[in-house]
Amino acid sequence: MRYFRKDPETWLKEGDSPVTEADIAVDRFLRKVLLAARPDYGWLSEETADGPDRLTARRTFVVDPIDGTRAFIGGSSQWCVSIAVVEAGRPVAGVLDCPARNEIYCAASATAATRNGEAVHVAAPSEVYKVAGPRTLIDRIPAELRSRFEKVSYIPSLAYRLALVASGVIDATFVKANARDWDLAAADLILARAGGQILDGTKAELLYARENTAHGVLVAGSGGLLENLASAIH
Repeated sequence: MRYFRKDPETWLKEGDSPVTEADIAVDRFLRKVLLAARPDYGWLSEETADGPDRLTARRTFVVDPIDGTRAFIGGSSQWCVSIAVVEAGRPVAGVLDCPARNEIYCAASATAATRNGEAVHVAAPSEVYKVAGPRTLIDRIPAELRSRFEKVSYIPSLAYRLALVASGVIDATFVKANARDWDLAAADLILARAGGQILDGTKAELLYARENTAHGVLVAGSGGLLENLASAIH
């Protein structure tokens, strides 16, 4: 938090995506601490140059030092630190630390998803749905179903947006193409342990820590609503 709302040094990396000195500092700290504790794990992070060594590791840390860097730069509280452990393509542990909001979401493959130690669950079915995501994807939904959508304000951190689905604050979200493993892995497990799921256009669950870390158009939610939304991106 020492950099938050303190005008950190900022520059653009490939793809005109912003990065700050805070992103780099958090990445270096986490890599040092986590790999010291688990030296046999692979490492995949948005702010570390990728290499082939992780592909032979049994488990891999998948990290986004600051998910929602633009929000962080702008002084918004909607950003988080995302850490997952991936084994055989799927997350087995995940944490989203949202320090500006005093929220920590956690899950493991055999435990319930929690926020600040209290169990969370996806929203129950209702007559009106809060659905987030790009308008171009929402507009693909048939008008009859779309008429039941309640507008959701823009949520800059994808991982945090998925956590809001897991905790029932919103019902579902679309995800535009090219989200990366580090944006998704921890939140994927948290959502799964809260009763939800992230699906791609084939309605298959996502795999992580492979050679290709990018994903296509996705949708996250639960139950019949998720099935209907997934059909729209098929």
